Amino acid sequence: MDQLLLKPIDHVAGEISLPGSKSLSNRALLLSALATGQTRLHNLLHSDDTGRMLEALRQMHVAVDIAVDINGEGTDCTVTGLGELFTPPNETKFSLGNAGTAIRPLTSMLSLCDGKFIIDGDDYMRERPIDHLVDALRQLGADIQYLGKPGCPPIQLIGGRISGGHVSIRGDISSQYLTALLMSLPLAVKDSVIEVIGEQVSKPYLDITLGIMAQYGVTATHENYQVFYIKGRQQYVSPDNYLIEGDASSASYFFAAAAIKGGTVRVNGLGRDSVQGDIAFLDVIEQMGATVTRHESWIEVTRGGPLQAIDLDLNHIPDAAMTVAMLALFADGTSRIRNIYNWRVKETDRMTAMATELVKLGAEIETGDDYIVITPPKTILPATIDTYGDHRMAMCFSLAALGDSPITINDPGCVAKTFPDYFSVLQQITRPKP
Repeated sequence: MDQLLLKPIDHVAGEISLPGSKSLSNRALLLSALATGQTRLHNLLHSDDTGRMLEALRQMHVAVDIAVDINGEGTDCTVTGLGELFTPPNETKFSLGNAGTAIRPLTSMLSLCDGKFIIDGDDYMRERPIDHLVDALRQLGADIQYLGKPGCPPIQLIGGRISGGHVSIRGDISSQYLTALLMSLPLAVKDSVIEVIGEQVSKPYLDITLGIMAQYGVTATHENYQVFYIKGRQQYVSPDNYLIEGDASSASYFFAAAAIKGGTVRVNGLGRDSVQGDIAFLDVIEQMGATVTRHESWIEVTRGGPLQAIDLDLNHIPDAAMTVAMLALFADGTSRIRNIYNWRVKETDRMTAMATELVKLGAEIETGDDYIVITPPKTILPATIDTYGDHRMAMCFSLAALGDSPITINDPGCVAKTFPDYFSVLQQITRPKP
């Protein structure tokens, strides 16, 4: 297994630009493929997750042209839309790795399309639940069978049997299932109503979905995120150009580093009017003591003094809540992060993973079904961190090097899922202790 040794970091300061948002990139790719017209996507994320979506679209005969920059990474992409639903490709098995933002919406979209499909992922994805989406699609008439572990990929889907209608879906696990329905059902021939059972989690991600749909000419309405109304026979229309914001979740690590270590860090390409929910991470670090300056096209964070412990419901920012847990290592007092059950159904069981690795650093940890309590150590211990194939575990625990001990990250390459250059960018704004 590859390992990366991070020496204790002495100083943090600098200015960076971020790759595009994963959530926006894969949504934009899919909608561009279905739209009438040609769409130029700017600042497209170059990562494993977007690579999986691109492979699937090309498999379905969508013309995609990526403009390669001087570093060999695609940042601009031109998609020629089909202007209609996908037709069955020659190869009907889709291998989507561990890309939740690809497998969920593609499953829902393919359920509208004629043909028999097999939808699969890697070993990690085969442990991630998809049953709530499958149950919803079956209510609408889809024929779906599990080919492995019940409730998880791989699945066999016979498409073309959904025409719209009334459907209910649980909202307490993930917003990606509802996003998948919202993106696909406007293309059904009949109107649809989606009823959310229980409290809907991660609502800002639904705002991202509804916002980008509107930019492609498709609308849906809702009553307090509990009932959604979708007109059928709509058509996605290219906006011609679509600029993808820098990824707010990825930005959280650099903002946190500044808040912990005292230097000023500016992130370009992400501004005060960001559509991404994880921009609310800035409110949390301000509450903990950091100083935040918001501009139209950039954001700066500086350490404002000793970090203070928090007790917060962070259901609305589950990914950035992991970064808050790392900040708690450096805060005065015991922190409690609540209402984060969906940590347990992400790329790995993040509740267990975070607790296990934080203990290695010397923290005292208490977890419940949907919360974690973190009492920081007096000194962060040297540790070798397991990442569980989870990109956010690797990026989060790199922040432990802001203490006084060396930190070894196992399988650092897992960051390729969303931010292949993460460690080199981190190195640009940090200086190790002599």
